[in-house]
Amino acid sequence: MKFTVSSADLLRALSTVNGAVPSKSTLPILECVLFEREEGTLRIAATDLEISIVQRLPVTFEQNGTEAKQRIAVPARRLLDTLRALPDLSVTVATDAEFNIELTTDQGRYKMVGFDGGDYPALPSLDGAQAITAEGALVKHAIDKTGFAASKDALRPAMMGVLFQVRPENATIVATDGHRLVKLVADGITAEQPVDVIVPAGALALAGKAASEGTCTIRIASGYVGFDFGDTQVIGRLIEEQYPNYEAVIPVENEKRLTVGRDAMLAAVRRVALYSSSMTHQIRLALGADALTVSAEDIERASEAKERVLCDYDAEPMEIGFNSQYLQEVLSNVDGEDVVFEFSSPNRAGVVSPAEGADGEELLMLIMPVMLNTYA
Repeated sequence: MKFTVSSADLLRALSTVNGAVPSKSTLPILECVLFEREEGTLRIAATDLEISIVQRLPVTFEQNGTEAKQRIAVPARRLLDTLRALPDLSVTVATDAEFNIELTTDQGRYKMVGFDGGDYPALPSLDGAQAITAEGALVKHAIDKTGFAASKDALRPAMMGVLFQVRPENATIVATDGHRLVKLVADGITAEQPVDVIVPAGALALAGKAASEGTCTIRIASGYVGFDFGDTQVIGRLIEEQYPNYEAVIPVENEKRLTVGRDAMLAAVRRVALYSSSMTHQIRLALGADALTVSAEDIERASEAKERVLCDYDAEPMEIGFNSQYLQEVLSNVDGEDVVFEFSSPNRAGVVSPAEGADGEELLMLIMPVMLNTYA
């Protein structure tokens, strides 16, 4: 195989698939990317056996070679480091029957040894998959708004993924780790036949990075899900577990309503959180009619902070505590100028939503409180 390509284009393609290359593996070939010729296109693939990424890149092939030379596994780290160190210029990549790889530019020559591409693990096939088509920007938006709330606890595998419930009228996308929950209803993602799948958060994160403008096709088949964004495809193994009944934990009678500027609230929480305990990250919200007070203290370091933020609150005064990190993440992912908090009591979950939702979607976030020593 021999082809010429821009080093910048090859670097971008490799950076995309590198997300599926394990840093260390008991199978050395998995630390490579697979180069494969598909007519006038270079197909670059990587997998860690759970997540796979395929990137197609137009290149100029200079010779046909034999079939055995059309697939080769190339060491990912060395190739990436080499391309990062090069300026944007034309590079020629040539391989031989002994799986030697040579990069040639106007400035130099670089050689490395790869593996037989025939030994590279086969990527999952999505032939006959159910296809769901949506705008790529909408799919990326859904991933960005929900993925952060997925659990990292391996003892709760279902919650390490994001639930997709796709119906003919809309899709409900849910993520939770037990401390916060995100529920997004998107009218722009639909399926002719109902679909309920749990997509691993890691695969979703890589799909979000690979997302591009245009159409995204989501394919579901044989325990796998694939996200196709033009020349890029991300495939993940579905989580075959029962997702928790998330509807049961969303409060429906939170009568205390607080409206506050999102940016002002987020900035105050970030500053005050610097003075919270490094162990608990606890902050306190004291709700009043025209302002809320955000405060924190760290007894071990004899430090404390307090800020006042203007708000609109229509109930009796109340104090409630939250993990500052979780609250910051929730506020960061709510769009719009104003955000609405709905509370019932200091020991019940708070519901957060934008004051004015975007067209075609409903976004709801739930955050669990932490106990304050002033509770009765």
